[in-house]
Amino acid sequence: MTVIIDYGVGNLFSLKSSLNHIGFEAEISGDADIIKKAERIILPGVGAFRDAADKLSSLRLDDVLRESKNSGKPILGICLGMQLLFDKSLEYGEYPGLGFIHGEIRHIGESIAPGLKIPHIGWNSLLFPRSKPKSELYRYISEGDMVYFVHSYHACGCEDSISAYTEYSTLLTASCECGNVFGTQFHPEKSGEVGLEILRAFCGISA
Repeated sequence: MTVIIDYGVGNLFSLKSSLNHIGFEAEISGDADIIKKAERIILPGVGAFRDAADKLSSLRLDDVLRESKNSGKPILGICLGMQLLFDKSLEYGEYPGLGFIHGEIRHIGESIAPGLKIPHIGWNSLLFPRSKPKSELYRYISEGDMVYFVHSYHACGCEDSISAYTEYSTLLTASCECGNVFGTQFHPEKSGEVGLEILRAFCGISA
């Protein structure tokens, strides 16, 4: 069973429908006891980092995520959910994240060419690092396959954890992983067949 964490932020039902479509049972829940019983966890998210972090903390779901991470349970953060996995965000201030992946979240305007649209919205190809094995998340897809992004912030200072880049005048972090913790800046549930295959791969990862 995969549990999609409900903390008032995220594209929950689209994710559940995507998982059901490829034959995996999924439940949406903000109940700590249900989340603790999950085989794997998905942390979605859209909106502002600080608000999302505060909601996780107020529901004590940050502690549940830490317990799950330490137990070796697979965790997938999507979009803002991925950003929450990092040490901190510099979105309208400086705010701590979960610290599962080292690095920080910065505005893409600091990195991309002047004049490009922000937010970065649309389909972009995945580029895999040459210095490490292909991620388990990408076992069913190929380099160059397209996924869907909607973001104004991106992960920086995390080169050792990057599992894919995308190009938007410069290389931006598309996904990261550290042990049993995975994150995608793009939305698999909005990325057609390629996204479904990424979710399929995640559901094949066990503790």
